[in-house]
Amino acid sequence: MIDLRAILFVIASLLGSGCATAPDESPTHSGDARVRISTGDRIARTALDLVGTPYRYGGTTRDGFDCSGLVQYVHDHVGIAVPRTSRAQFQGGVPVDELVTGDILFFRIGGKVSHSGIYIGNGRFVHAPSSGKQVSVAQTDNPYFSKRLIGARRFH
Repeated sequence: MIDLRAILFVIASLLGSGCATAPDESPTHSGDARVRISTGDRIARTALDLVGTPYRYGGTTRDGFDCSGLVQYVHDHVGIAVPRTSRAQFQGGVPVDELVTGDILFFRIGGKVSHSGIYIGNGRFVHAPSSGKQVSVAQTDNPYFSKRLIGARRFH
């Protein structure tokens, strides 16, 4: 059965599209256009800027990060205080079921919460993996991480 309302809507849309005027192409003042970037996106961008930084146990600076030091540094950079260790970070924030950019992912390794990373969207996260490696991007569906992922928290 044909939906008459749907057909009328399509016809009206097609007819209406021909009545639009061309946009004004006069220049706008640069001060008029403001793009608002979400806090989660700022967190993700800051984390991505740190990819390639060496891992350093206990590290909390651009000279080197451990996983929770990276998370703390990035959040501090955008004005959000988070605890220093992965376990303390996991106990804070708001638990989330639906991930958004900027959330913190937590992993259980060796029976306890011992690793964290920053979700950047599309199933990817930035983390400081381990000694001898660098801050990098990983996939949440990587078998190693997917088996150990225990939750996420939001501080933004």
